[in-house]
Amino acid sequence: MATPSKTLFEQFLAPIFSHLIDRDALVRLRDSIDWETGVAEFTNPQVIYPNYYKTSNFHGVKNGYLSTDAALTYDPITQYVLPPGETWVRESLVKAIQGVPRRILDLGCGTGTTTQMLKRRFPGAEVMGLDLSPQMLVMADHKARAAAVEVTFRHGNAMATGLPAAAFDVVCATLLFHETPPAVAKTILAEAFRLLTPGGQLLVLDGNQRTLRATDWLSTIFEEPFIRDYSQGNVDAWLGYAGFEAVRTEDVFWLNQLSMARKPLPLVERNAAAEAEDRPAPDQIPLPQPA
Repeated sequence: MATPSKTLFEQFLAPIFSHLIDRDALVRLRDSIDWETGVAEFTNPQVIYPNYYKTSNFHGVKNGYLSTDAALTYDPITQYVLPPGETWVRESLVKAIQGVPRRILDLGCGTGTTTQMLKRRFPGAEVMGLDLSPQMLVMADHKARAAAVEVTFRHGNAMATGLPAAAFDVVCATLLFHETPPAVAKTILAEAFRLLTPGGQLLVLDGNQRTLRATDWLSTIFEEPFIRDYSQGNVDAWLGYAGFEAVRTEDVFWLNQLSMARKPLPLVERNAAAEAEDRPAPDQIPLPQPA
């Protein structure tokens, strides 16, 4: 019987990561965390895992994110696949947030790297990270506690979070949509629309769809199960379909893109804002002339 050939990820990237990653440090980190207790504390028994999530291998990790191995290796791998630097790429989202939001939701937060950055940028805001993997949330919580960053993590499905409507001023998603079927991404955007306050901001940081279409070898090497479907889509169109306005997408260091949009204000508020803009300022109102 023929032996199955190794995938490109196994042939090329896995050996590189194996060389770059400090395995002894990962073992020490693994042994320092009570995974059984942590997973039990974070697991919400009402959460239903979508079939695609249970059966897909993400980041070349067998069985995807529902494992301790995935939670341990996510950060060491990710730091090398976001050129020119993971912090710079993630900061493009954080710095694009306007105003001073009171409540921020980080969908698909993974190990909480962006979640922490959001809290540091807006220390007065309530910041929540939501993810489908309790193992990833255990790592996220461990990192936040070690850094003394006060954020909340919740086990949930971004397609149906169970959170109240219009509860957040900002909803964001980092490196999430290239790991979901397009239908799931569209459902997540509809849920984000529901969760936002009127006028609230949505930000999506992910792979650059134009770049991925033009360089198919990237999709071949990384072998993310849905990355080709993602590359053939259009986040701007998905945002418009979900009801967002002021939609725009910017390149982030060629390999990534940042999409931004707002939830429209109700018509009454929109008209009031327009009238306020048209109304002259007090110092522009002509004074009555003496007879």
